[in-house]
Amino acid sequence: MPAPLREPLTFYRTPLPGVDISELQGKLIVIEGPDAVGRSTQVQRLRPWLEELGHAVLDTGMARSALAGKGIRQAKEGNTLGPITMTLYYLTDFADRLENEIIPALRAGFVVLTDRYIFSIMARAIARGEARAWIEQTTGFALVPHLVLYLRADVKDLINRVVVGRGAFDYWESGLDLGFGRDMYESFVRYQARLIRVFDRLAGPYGFTTVDASRTPDEVFEALRTEISRTFLPQNPIRRAAPRRAAAAVSQARVRARQ
Repeated sequence: MPAPLREPLTFYRTPLPGVDISELQGKLIVIEGPDAVGRSTQVQRLRPWLEELGHAVLDTGMARSALAGKGIRQAKEGNTLGPITMTLYYLTDFADRLENEIIPALRAGFVVLTDRYIFSIMARAIARGEARAWIEQTTGFALVPHLVLYLRADVKDLINRVVVGRGAFDYWESGLDLGFGRDMYESFVRYQARLIRVFDRLAGPYGFTTVDASRTPDEVFEALRTEISRTFLPQNPIRRAAPRRAAAAVSQARVRARQ
């Protein structure tokens, strides 16, 4: 697991006014990756697993905000969104969820499990030709997660899942708004290949933990559980106390032996 490049629950660049990060007690865990890679399926499995372990969980994701979620869905129905407009629309959605869902949940000690984060917004923008420096600056009000799990698969794996699972390609997931190919299939291949290349370039600087998503859903789930468990181990008070109790018991035994 890569070492974090920034302290979790600090801001990447620009702090939000009125937010005291010392009050944030929860965990922020991000599931990222290209379209059709299986993120939503894994989030649906991870939430009950975390709850069984005793954690309060908030699961969230793109286009779910009260402020912009409905508007994004309506705008996409018309297939008229330009690249910059789309990016700013999704950033508005993220900002609303960050301020009104994610930060309050972290204050209350929740595990926030999010299906996509700023990295999908960044990857989509860069794949559509926007400058990386601009999108990194624009998303700089985001909090640094404790863990970013990057579900990585090749385009051929994504195609299989779309064909078997959905039976049809999506207009936006195929990048047809910019005409990456002559038809939806070709455009999907080229656009998703671009997205994967961008995610690969973001992985190092942003400390992604890459998970091979070409495996079965059960195998991917086990890999995700392993990585998430590692995130909790150093913070588990029971586990921290156990070595101290053991050391104290050994020390007391030695004292009694001397007596």
